[in-house]
This record gives sequence, C-alpha cells and structure tokens, in this order.
Amino acid sequence: MSNVKRDIIIGLMFISGIAGFISGEFIFSNVFFASAAIYTNMFLNRRATNG
Repeated sequence: MSNVKRDIIIGLMFISGIAGFISGEFIFSNVFFASAAIYTNMFLNRRATNG
C-alpha cells in the first residue's frame, strides 16, 4: 500500500473518530481512534525493523 493511501485511511479513521465524539457516540469514536493508532504503529514498527 502506498504512503498516500495509508495516510488517507488513517486520516479518515481519525476524522470519523472526531465526528463520533462530537455526536456523542463515544464507543464508536474510541474504536476509530484505537484502530487508527494500531494501524499507524503497525506501519511504523514495520518500517523500523525493515530499515
């Protein structure tokens, strides 16, 4: 997956988490924030180990 596609996916998860938080759906916003964090850490750790 290219960097642009990965950044778009992470950005959409983050923005949907903010929208869920504003609308009062705290469970969905927590799921979106957590998935964005896990997804980002997966790729950062993969890049660090592969060089």
